[in-house]
Amino acid sequence: MKVTVVGAGAVGASCAEYIAIKNFASEVVLVDIKEGFAEGKAMDLMQTASLNGFDTKIVGSTNDYSKTAGSDVAVITSGIPRKPGMTREELIGINAGIVKSVTSSILEHSPNAIIIVVSNPMDTMTYLVHKSTDIPKNRIIGMGGALDSARFQYRLAEALECPSSDVDGMVIAVHSDKGMLPLTRLATRNGVPVSEYLSEERLNQVAEDTKVGGATLTGLLGTSAWYAPGAAVSELVRAIAQDSKKIFPCSTYLEGEYGLNDICLGVPVVLGKNGIEKVVEISLNDAEKAKLNESAEGAKKTNGLLAAETA
Repeated sequence: MKVTVVGAGAVGASCAEYIAIKNFASEVVLVDIKEGFAEGKAMDLMQTASLNGFDTKIVGSTNDYSKTAGSDVAVITSGIPRKPGMTREELIGINAGIVKSVTSSILEHSPNAIIIVVSNPMDTMTYLVHKSTDIPKNRIIGMGGALDSARFQYRLAEALECPSSDVDGMVIAVHSDKGMLPLTRLATRNGVPVSEYLSEERLNQVAEDTKVGGATLTGLLGTSAWYAPGAAVSELVRAIAQDSKKIFPCSTYLEGEYGLNDICLGVPVVLGKNGIEKVVEISLNDAEKAKLNESAEGAKKTNGLLAAETA
């Protein structure tokens, strides 16, 4: 499998590193607009191959998309990251133009590629890829839910004082501080509902800490996080490469699922060699449905800003 990662900054480089270390791809191409930057990152990463025991070839390219030709998967991380105090939605103006241009360049050389969108605001950028291309919706994936769910599981394990591997939990809806929906009711520790161990108050705190997970890190780091986003992307790409049929919450274009239409939103999907192979409709209670619909309304407002920016 050949994978392209556009944007060789912290997130993009982490994506390339984790994909290479997991050793399921034959080649990763890093692309960046800064002269020599992607080439330098690729060389640095390749010098870890003998130390980390991987055979994946990593190459860099300064804005030369011909090197990406024949990619099976393309990951778009390019755009400006968040700064402390910024919302993801505030990035829409500049990132929309970047994502649209990058998508066009990718598809020119890899018309059959599956696109994974990481750039923020992620759900709206995923929607933009849908509206600006004619590729089928199963080949356009927004990464956010996989990352948010990992952050949810981290907070659950912290509250339970147990290993993260004991915990299972999912976050759906919009990848934003206000819009995401951690499904505390369905979270488990080794198959047992976490509500058996944690009070409602503590679970609500876990949910709130999850929602501001990105903002918390931006405040601490001075920019967006990169290790967990890179790891989340690598797992999505691996599920596609290995045709694993694993379920991840991902942003996908909805056409009636969950009663929603013409919107990209995070919901559980089955990932395989064709990208999104199925949208999984889980049973939500009335409160969860209401929060999902509220999140969808927020996403539609952000999509409206997209229309104004790209008009």
